[in-house]
Amino acid sequence: ALAGLRKRADIMSDEDIELFTPDGLRAAYDLIVFPGHTEYVTGRVYDLIEAFRDKGGNLMFLAANNFFRKVTRKDQRQTLVDEWRDLGRPESALLGNQYIAPDRGQRRAPFTVVGADVAPWAFEGTGLTNGATFGLYGIEIDARSAASPTSTRVLATIPDLFGPGRTAEMTYYEHWSGAKVFSAGALDFGGQMLLWPVTQRIVENVWSRLAPR
Repeated sequence: ALAGLRKRADIMSDEDIELFTPDGLRAAYDLIVFPGHTEYVTGRVYDLIEAFRDKGGNLMFLAANNFFRKVTRKDQRQTLVDEWRDLGRPESALLGNQYIAPDRGQRRAPFTVVGADVAPWAFEGTGLTNGATFGLYGIEIDARSAASPTSTRVLATIPDLFGPGRTAEMTYYEHWSGAKVFSAGALDFGGQMLLWPVTQRIVENVWSRLAPR
C-alpha cells in the first residue's frame, strides 16, 4: 500500500501495516492508496484498514479484486482460508464495490462516464461529460453489491464487459466518519496512468480530494 502523509508518501507492505495499532495507523496517515490487486489479506490487515476508514481515514483502490480472500500467515507460509464475503465480511462494505468476474484479458473496453454530475471534481480538466468514454480496461472487474454503503455512487462503467450484467463499476462514497473511499473497478486502472493521460488526471483529481490539504 502507498500511504500519503501530508506532503510525504511512504511505501508499505501488508506486514508493515500489521505493525500498527488502529489509532496509530490513523494518527500517522490521512490517506492509504492500494495501487494494485490486493486480493489476499489477513484478518489483521482487514481489521486495521476498516478501523482506519471508521476513524476518518481515506482510501483509494486503483485496481480490481481487492480484499477478496482471507489468508493466514505463519513465518514465510501463507495459507488461504476462504472468501471474505463467505465469512460474513463482503469487501464491498469497505471498498464500495467488489470482485465479480475475470476473463484473463480476453476482452477490454473503455469506461463510460455516468457520474460527472455526481462528482464533477473527479473529471475536472479531462473534458469528460456523461456518456464520454476513455481508456481500455478489463482482465478483472468489480461492481456494487447489496453490502455496499448506501452512499456509494457510480462514476463510470464498462457495460456488460464480460457478458450481460457483468459490468465494471468505478465507485466513490463518503462514510459517516468523514472518510472518502474511491475504487477504480478494473484491474489495470492505476497501471495505465502513463498510457492514458485522462486516467492520470482522474487519479490526480481523486488524490487531491482525498489527500490532506
